[in-house]
Amino acid sequence: MRFLSIYKCRETGLPPSVEEMTRMGKLIEDMTRVGTLIGTEGCLTSAKGARVRRDGEKVTVTDGPFTETKEVVGGFALLQAKSKEGAIDLVKNFLKIAGDGECELRQLYEPSETGSEFHPEKSTAELRGQWEAP
Repeated sequence: MRFLSIYKCRETGLPPSVEEMTRMGKLIEDMTRVGTLIGTEGCLTSAKGARVRRDGEKVTVTDGPFTETKEVVGGFALLQAKSKEGAIDLVKNFLKIAGDGECELRQLYEPSETGSEFHPEKSTAELRGQWEAP
């Protein structure tokens, strides 16, 4: 099973230290070697980003920094695990290195695992039943 881990943390505006980068580099190397890490990226400060929101016909763009929120997305990882519990363990190990913050963990849709496939001819209502949580 594949999972998306979205890391959210307080934004300090400071780059990671050499020690922090070394520890994270080792974790990334180890997880890649054993096949539990498919890919990962860190984000630059929110000052370099924007939020784009659509509400009906109105589209709003808000440039960063996002000072109104306690935590911002600091990065993401694509993980490979045998179960949700296994993915949770991977995220716990990541947080030991990354420090304070949280990871939102989402299983990625894979037709081969659910026995369903994308069929453009199906209606949204028919497809919605396939995507509902058990």
